[in-house]
Amino acid sequence: MQSVDMIIKAPHFYTMAGDGVGYKESITMVVDRGRIIALENDSNIFREYRSENILDLAHHAIFPGFIDAHMHTGYAIMRGLAQDTNNWMMYGLQPFDNVLTVSERLAGSKLAIIEAIKSGTTTIGDFDSNMEGVCSFIDKIGVRGNITSTIREAKRRVYNPGELYEFDESLGEKSLFENLRLFEKWNNKNNGLIKILFGPQGADFVSKEMLIKIQRLAKDRNTKIHMHLQQGDRETYQIVNRFNRRPIEWLQEIGFLDSTLIGVHLTDAENEEATLVAKSGASMIVCPGSIGIIDGIVPPSVAFQVAGGDVALGSDQAAGNNCHNIINEMKLVTLFNKIKYNNPESMPAWRALRMATIEGAKALGLDNAIGSLEVGKRADFIAIDLNKPSMLPVFTKPMRNIVPNLVYSARGDEVALSVVEGKIIYKDGKIRNTDENEYIDTNKYTSGIGERAAKEFYKIDGTNAKFMREEKL
Repeated sequence: MQSVDMIIKAPHFYTMAGDGVGYKESITMVVDRGRIIALENDSNIFREYRSENILDLAHHAIFPGFIDAHMHTGYAIMRGLAQDTNNWMMYGLQPFDNVLTVSERLAGSKLAIIEAIKSGTTTIGDFDSNMEGVCSFIDKIGVRGNITSTIREAKRRVYNPGELYEFDESLGEKSLFENLRLFEKWNNKNNGLIKILFGPQGADFVSKEMLIKIQRLAKDRNTKIHMHLQQGDRETYQIVNRFNRRPIEWLQEIGFLDSTLIGVHLTDAENEEATLVAKSGASMIVCPGSIGIIDGIVPPSVAFQVAGGDVALGSDQAAGNNCHNIINEMKLVTLFNKIKYNNPESMPAWRALRMATIEGAKALGLDNAIGSLEVGKRADFIAIDLNKPSMLPVFTKPMRNIVPNLVYSARGDEVALSVVEGKIIYKDGKIRNTDENEYIDTNKYTSGIGERAAKEFYKIDGTNAKFMREEKL
């Protein structure tokens, strides 16, 4: 008999193999040295393998770990400070973002990562500046990281509607250097658990020359570009006024749309523009909760999929979206598209689940390793407790209701176990390898941030300042 690291028994497995959810009943999974080496019935497994670590999950369903493809974890230190307002980035977020220290932002990142893991996320797709601390924290916990360092030439200040951004080439070079440094230090760290991507903040925040340079560097290093793409009318305004083209059209003209690009949001893209991006080989990340709250828009992810493109889900940022829970994003992407198309059959639950797993992995170029439970793939998986009230009752005939209940009813606390690369990182409400209580005490930062942001907050006098005066917050 072969001695292995872990054997997992459960009544329900959702492998995501094939074109559906890959359901398997009452099988056993074998994990050794970080990989899945068998998925068979019990009698075969226990004749061939033995392990001191047998997980008998008698009332659970096993899924691939969820992928949160686009996050700004540092913004969690500003949770709930930039919603219910137009021009949210400049008038809602910016007064607070402008005064944050590196240590405050890192405290937000640690809080967000803990939150995400507790609701089933095993791949963190973070995007921000000063990412050294984030990489170290991800490495410590053992979660998978798809990390992007922001590259930006536009000066950081509050811009009024209609005002063109002011550029400083030295800012771009400095942030590009930091992205390269992060890549050299962290890419493929810990047997490939951490990947580093290149992160122009958006086509509107950098010059044409910088975009072309970034593309060349990413291709040379066989990595991806993770970039906000036509993310709102403010971006469209900037590009139209600089180049007399809408962003996607302009990016196509300069040869930027290809399989190296992961485009985020497409908030201001028409269906035809989304189709153009999909057919170029680029992929998409949609953040339904964030864009629904801060823009009141349903991005064209369905059109992107119809055109043959791969779409991942992201939670974006807690300043406007307020949570990092990919189960919430699965529910919202289905709900919003049903409303958008006035059709309850638009975006079914199984498709949202694929976006959080195998289709998300394809969008990130990671599907050879994660996203489904198949022999040879990395052992990233979670266990959902089917005895939780939100998952009950369980039907298996004439139809199974586990996937609909996960997408439409679950809240996150149904996740009982998370495993990454064959190692348990979360079990029974506790994250392994760290004392999470050390990181969730973020209230100690709020008074200082608030005091430093107050002058600009009231000078701008945005919607939330008015709500404060009117005692509506």
